Amino acid sequence: MNSKFTQALLNSNGGYASLILRVPVGLTLAAHGAQKLFGWFGGYGLEGTGQWLASIGLEPGYLMALLAGGAEFFGGLALVLGLLTRPAALVTAFAMLVAIFAVHIGNGLFMSNNGYEFAMTIFVVTLALAIQGAGRFSLDNVLLKRFGGTNR
Repeated sequence: MNSKFTQALLNSNGGYASLILRVPVGLTLAAHGAQKLFGWFGGYGLEGTGQWLASIGLEPGYLMALLAGGAEFFGGLALVLGLLTRPAALVTAFAMLVAIFAVHIGNGLFMSNNGYEFAMTIFVVTLALAIQGAGRFSLDNVLLKRFGGTNR
């Protein structure tokens, strides 16, 4: 692997704070993605989510459900593990921006009105992780030590 690329992708000076952000947000994202992909946790699965997304103008709905569910589920799992954290965080941040502007923005801030506060919070956390990286306690750090030099 190119050492500069590996450093830029995996290096992080974060410690416990990155871990504290990654794990609960990653689990939450994975659960929401599982609702969309598999119908778990009371979700509608790809068919139902795809139909709903098409009904609000995000078409093709099935593909959009697959993309959103995949970003949330696999991105969330990657965040939990601290594996390729920056790309996973960027993908999930983008998914949250789409959710904010395609679904929630017209409902105001608060979740009680299906507002954007939850998606905005996830967006901000994933954006911070994309900037800071996974931190010391991550698989990214293990990979960095093995393939790209040392990390603190």
